[in-house]
Amino acid sequence: MDVVRQDRLGMHTLDSNLHPRYHSVLIPTKRVITVAPMPPEKSAYALARYSRSPDSIRQSIEWVRTHDSRSFLESFYFQYGHASIADLGHAVVCFEGISELAATEIEAEPLWDGQAKSSRYQDFSRSGFITPPEFSAAEAAAYRSAGEALLAAYAQVNERALARLSEQLPRPEAMKPEAYRRNLAARAFDVARYLLFWGVPTNVGQVTSIRTLEKQIRRLKASPYAELRELGNEVAQACAAEPDCLWDTNSAAEPLAPTLARHADLDDHAVRSREDLRLWALQNLPAAAGGDAPRVDLLRPANVPADIAATLLYPVTDRPFRELYEIASGWNERRRAEVIDVALASRTRRDEILSGFRGGLYAYDFIIDIGAFRDLQRHRRCQKFRQEYAGRLGFDTPQLVIEAGASEVFASAMQTALDAMHALPAPGAQYLLPFGARSRFLFKMDFAEAEYISKLRSGVKGHFSYREIAWEMKCQMERLEPELGRLIDATPPWVEDPLQR
Repeated sequence: MDVVRQDRLGMHTLDSNLHPRYHSVLIPTKRVITVAPMPPEKSAYALARYSRSPDSIRQSIEWVRTHDSRSFLESFYFQYGHASIADLGHAVVCFEGISELAATEIEAEPLWDGQAKSSRYQDFSRSGFITPPEFSAAEAAAYRSAGEALLAAYAQVNERALARLSEQLPRPEAMKPEAYRRNLAARAFDVARYLLFWGVPTNVGQVTSIRTLEKQIRRLKASPYAELRELGNEVAQACAAEPDCLWDTNSAAEPLAPTLARHADLDDHAVRSREDLRLWALQNLPAAAGGDAPRVDLLRPANVPADIAATLLYPVTDRPFRELYEIASGWNERRRAEVIDVALASRTRRDEILSGFRGGLYAYDFIIDIGAFRDLQRHRRCQKFRQEYAGRLGFDTPQLVIEAGASEVFASAMQTALDAMHALPAPGAQYLLPFGARSRFLFKMDFAEAEYISKLRSGVKGHFSYREIAWEMKCQMERLEPELGRLIDATPPWVEDPLQR
């Protein structure tokens, strides 16, 4: 007969003839135990100890209450390189009043969860904008003039687009007036948002592990943009301080992640590698092939070293990925190794290998507007690379702008902004890049992700811009891999349901 005894920590001791090799076995009273939110570093310490001892989670938490997590993390995470420990503690961090450019750089983490302020459901005409700290007084004045003109045009285009939609799409009897107005407003904002630009302010809320947070801080500190470098320092300072928002205002709060704050220095390897590769490309690449590139180009690289070399060079050039891959494929092994060695020359023991060495079976090279990229960037199962925001690939004009009689307002504001951007010094000038401007991005993924993006983003509820891109992704896959492309159930962009959202 089994005899079960409960101890003071909520464990049961089981004496049983069914276990002849053991006199007693500890079993939990519950197999599923929930743990209330804890400071991220305390959580990481408790769960790391839990995995390294026979104790229950209750015992591990009690242990952590009386022991210093900082010395543990400094030894095992930072000194011995047990990086997975930092995945066990998560933090909620919010960024308010930052630029859209800063937001997209904050979100550029593969292991990231969060959301930014939507441009589909909010009016940005009176939002103002961020002025880059790099500018002199005269440069800031020119920037502000162009930014104000863009927001004024945004308001005009939004008003005309909404009026045109009201004419084109009368409210169905079955639809409530509030839902009807909301859907039309969202479609008008979809068009007007092309006149928003990287300097427009937004908010971002994120939930990340402290491991991802450390990478994010190091990457932000290494940014060419002063705003992002400042944010990197501010995040580190916030980690060393008590949280700003408390759920239980009656209890004392501990610093969010004080150990992380001391060790998260800038990613010097990323800075030096980028500059070394840019210089190598200037000195060694042949003249550009020229000619028009497709909006969506799909490759399945077979030569892995050539794929890596081309991917490393892609962000520091303005060339199509196909051109770089074909050049690298024609090199001998020694030449490709030279590019790879240049990229890794500044790597230290602590630095992970560059993201250019990661990828998927398929490489999609996009020339798309900034707004579409902001939506597609959310797909985390891709490796994403971008070229400089140069503003030299033109801009897209939505069909509704033409139908609403707003073409002149739209085109004038876009061109004036691009002209002003080209007259200002980088990197601050890039804050003027409108969402309707085209830029080049490389997304590498497996077939499952290509199928998912094509199916999801081509749906009738989506923005017309990325709907077209998602459909073209399917078409390109059908050309390259007919056996697989047929499996993608994407919706053609000419199939519409304008009042759905």
